[in-house]
Amino acid sequence: MNAMNVVVFLLALGITCRITRLITKDTLAAGFRSWTAQRFGDDSKFAYLVTCSWCTSVWVAAAVVPVAFLAGNTVAFQAVAMVLTLSYLSGVASNWLD
Repeated sequence: MNAMNVVVFLLALGITCRITRLITKDTLAAGFRSWTAQRFGDDSKFAYLVTCSWCTSVWVAAAVVPVAFLAGNTVAFQAVAMVLTLSYLSGVASNWLD
């Protein structure tokens, strides 16, 4: 059986953080959040889901974990994961340092 190593786990964490941030906060996904609110209503659970980091991260992690488990040791996974993880960490550092 294949076990997830620490590096793959940390990269999966970085992917989860970055995608969650993209969905819930980033300007690039503002149209998606607006569409969701218009489609399902401002007070709907779906509208809440796409603005709540705690809620969204569960679903993002549920998608990331199987991919990390199956492909975590591949160069393709690690390259994409590093880009997303470094993007997230540089955003956090920028907010903290500014």
